[in-house]
Amino acid sequence: MGKLKDLWNGENRGFVRYAVIATGLVLVWVAFFSDDSILRWAKARLELRQQNRQIEWYKREIAAMDEQVRTLSTDRDTLEEYARENFHFAEPGDDVYIERQD
Repeated sequence: MGKLKDLWNGENRGFVRYAVIATGLVLVWVAFFSDDSILRWAKARLELRQQNRQIEWYKREIAAMDEQVRTLSTDRDTLEEYARENFHFAEPGDDVYIERQD
């Protein structure tokens, strides 16, 4: 610590103080104001992490839909049940009750 104090108060103190202030200003500029700032890196990293989570979610959804398509295309009873529940399909002679949603 003594060497730093000697530099700060020594005979070249003007240059040392200028160098410290200039370095500080450059660091502040790089951290906050430049086009390639540290803040922009942090925001990009957060956005990338969010997009990777979203990609994983879509992959799980696609896998579930592929399984549903496979099931519906191979099992007639499941297809009929799905059509009745989601599209209100009915066979002739069936009583159909549709709930009214207000």
